[in-house]
Amino acid sequence: MEVETLRDDEGYQLASRFNALLIGTACGDALGLPTEGLTRQRNHRFTRGNWRHRLLPGHGMISDDTEHMVFVAQSLLRHPDSPIRFARRLGWCLRGWLLFLPAGIGFATLRAILKLWMGFSPNCSGVFSAGNGPAMRVAIIGAFFAHNPEQRAAYVAASTCLTHTDPKALIGATAIAELAAWTVRDRLTQRPSLERFISLLDRCGPHDRDWLSAVATIARAGRDDWTVAELADRLGLANGVTGYMYHTIPVVVYSWFRHFGDFRKTLTEVLDCGGDTDTTGAIVGALAGIVVGEAGIPADWRAGVIDWPRSLSLLRTLAQRLAVAATTGQPLAPVRYFWPVIPIRNLLFLIIVLGHGFRRLLPPY
Repeated sequence: MEVETLRDDEGYQLASRFNALLIGTACGDALGLPTEGLTRQRNHRFTRGNWRHRLLPGHGMISDDTEHMVFVAQSLLRHPDSPIRFARRLGWCLRGWLLFLPAGIGFATLRAILKLWMGFSPNCSGVFSAGNGPAMRVAIIGAFFAHNPEQRAAYVAASTCLTHTDPKALIGATAIAELAAWTVRDRLTQRPSLERFISLLDRCGPHDRDWLSAVATIARAGRDDWTVAELADRLGLANGVTGYMYHTIPVVVYSWFRHFGDFRKTLTEVLDCGGDTDTTGAIVGALAGIVVGEAGIPADWRAGVIDWPRSLSLLRTLAQRLAVAATTGQPLAPVRYFWPVIPIRNLLFLIIVLGHGFRRLLPPY
């Protein structure tokens, strides 16, 4: 795989941010996958507070969360100047993804992809759902269009409405994209003020009472120095974070703010809450990764991700090429990888996941 050469400091900075975003996604996804669906209490008994790769001994694999991020990145490369063509290509990526029988897929996303296969256009394929699927793939859009709010909003909407049409889904995805854009645009290295953080969240859904109520709870958490688990408790998530957008996003963004600059703490505080841990881990891993860079992500967590062909090497190449596209504004060819092996990989992945599922039937309960 060829990697274009970046010629200026801005390009190198972007490549570093994109790289850490993608690798942070993969690490959060792979670490959270083995405990997906466990209650907080069972989660604690299962991990004993020691977050390491468990899907295989000392190693982990990615799931749909990282795969969707790859599809968005590839579609951005090909169409950085047209949200309509971007959505069309992303739709084709999702069609092909379903053909290879992925082990994990949300029900709303499944219905949307089936509609795409039935001939619905990308702007008509979404279903009314406020699931967190759009949020898991949107951070790269925010980072890519960090300096272009109009394009950022158009691409976030295109990516979201392809599968989810509930306005809550768009508000949650917008919040993630805006935080990613803010981090890249202002090159944040220190935790921002609570006031600026809350103001940004308010602007993502200024007319949605449920969203504003959730943001007000986040603001109180920041003022009173609640832990992430305490915030989850106040949101009614004592048994785990659900896949509902207004449950996932408050927990994720508060951990990003509270533990700003500490990737390990940011991620583990979210994973400790239980529930949809692979997706919450992927989303917060992306946001925390942009802040700390790849070097700030624990080396054992990076080394433990052993997937292929959508490997960490592929993610690094994608980051380099995305930086070129963002700097020049010119479309680039998607990164090639050996996709024919994916059905075999997916079968192996399914066997591993099923085996791990049987392991979870055993103590500790």
